[in-house]
Formats: sequence, C-alpha cells, structure tokens
Amino acid sequence: MNSPSIDIAFIGGGNMATAIIGGLLRQGRAAANILVIDPVAEQRERLQTSLGVQTAAGPDTALSQARTVVWAVKPQQFKEAAAACAAACPQALHYSVMAGLRTDDMARLLGTPRIVRAMPNTPALVGQGVTGVFARPEVTAEEKADIARMIEPTGQHVWVEREADLDAVTALSGSGPAYVFYFIEAMVQAAEDMGLSAEQGRQLALATFGGATSLAAQSTDSPATLRERVTSKGGTTHAALTSMEAAGVKAAFVAAMCAAQRRAGELGDEFGR
Repeated sequence: MNSPSIDIAFIGGGNMATAIIGGLLRQGRAAANILVIDPVAEQRERLQTSLGVQTAAGPDTALSQARTVVWAVKPQQFKEAAAACAAACPQALHYSVMAGLRTDDMARLLGTPRIVRAMPNTPALVGQGVTGVFARPEVTAEEKADIARMIEPTGQHVWVEREADLDAVTALSGSGPAYVFYFIEAMVQAAEDMGLSAEQGRQLALATFGGATSLAAQSTDSPATLRERVTSKGGTTHAALTSMEAAGVKAAFVAAMCAAQRRAGELGDEFGR
C-alpha cells in the first residue's frame, strides 16, 4: 500500500488507538490521512471497516510521510516494533501511549528525542478519559498544542513537568477506573446482601458515582466539605463512614495507590533493560 497523504500513523491498532482515531475523525481529520500498522489481519480489517483508515501489516513508504507517529503497542513489543519502523520515520514527532516505557529508552531505540509520553485511561474509549502528558525539551510548543488537540476528544489532559510524575498519574488515574469498578462491585454486593437485586444495585451504584462525580466537578467546595454536608452525626452516612474509618479504608486506599506508583517505576526499569 502506498499513500501520498498520510499525516499521522499508529503503530498498533488496539482499543486506545481506536479511541484516539475516533476522536480525530470527529474533529474532521480525513480517514485517508491516517495509517495504522498492525500485524493482525483481523485488527486491520476491523479498522478499515469501522473507521475507513488506511492499514498495513508492517512499515512501508507511507509511514515516512507521517508527521506524527503514535506508539500504541504493548510495551514489551516496542523494541521489536521500533527496530522495524524507526528508520522509516526519522523526522516524525513520536507520541507514546505505552504504559511504563520511559522516553530515554524510547529515544535510544528510535534515534530521536522528539517524544511525548502519555498515560491515558480507559474512559477515553467513551470520551471521558483523563490523560497525563509529558513532553521532552526537544518538543516545540506548537507540537505540544497539536498533541493536546489530539487528546481533546478522548477527555481531559494534564501536563506534568517531570516524567517521573507519570508514575503517580498511572497510580491515580491510569489504574483509577479499576478502583471505581471495585467499589461499584462492593456496592452491588451490598445491595444483594440487603435484599435488592443485582440490577437494582448496579443502577443505584452507577448513578451514585456518576452524580457524585458531576457534583464534585461543578462545585467549588472541597470533597471533604461535600462529604461533611451529607454526613449528619448519628445518621446513616455517619455510621457507614465511621465503619470505614475503623476498618482503615482510607489509609489502605492511599497505600494501594502508593503501591501502584512503586510498581509503575519498577515496570519502567524492567522495560528499559
């Protein structure tokens, strides 16, 4: 396949790449200007059928035209993918959505320091994600603005000044959806234990999380103040929160995120070997 009009190329065509491509198309980017390189035939067929983008099983001359290359493979696959693709796109800006892989290691394998590294989360698939983003000094302000526009349809973004801060972002928001799902699971289980159906529990839990999050986002008050407003001493909420405090839930939750941050750093060390 050869195309004279490729503007952005994706190495890997999984869920996160699909979410970003969908956002680009909603912004008005032409599908014909987007190339996805993926060795899996079923993945390429899905992307061609659902999004209309160009696809290829491996690097070809079209890749050399891309101004931006988005790396969306599994981190452990990057070394092999970089060996195959790097020579075809020496002038491109590289944007990584691979968890854990540090830009120093990417730069060594790609032969360029012009790299932006991001930590998105899965709500990006429905346009409600939040992405932590770090740019190396060699990336221009205009290029950072281009990356911000690319992220915009998938949700919010937060720039960090130090790449190490992405480990904290990973622990907080990257892994964060799993924490929310974990609490929803607990609420559904409690609903059933108290005599409601699982579906009733699910509806109540989802609406409660969604509503509380929206209220917190729209309020200028701190989460602590909002919590206090619905906690009457001696009431039901007070009983629940007192039970959680006695069980050390908040301390355990904070410790869990610190554990996730440490593991993110360890993974960066492992992937850099």
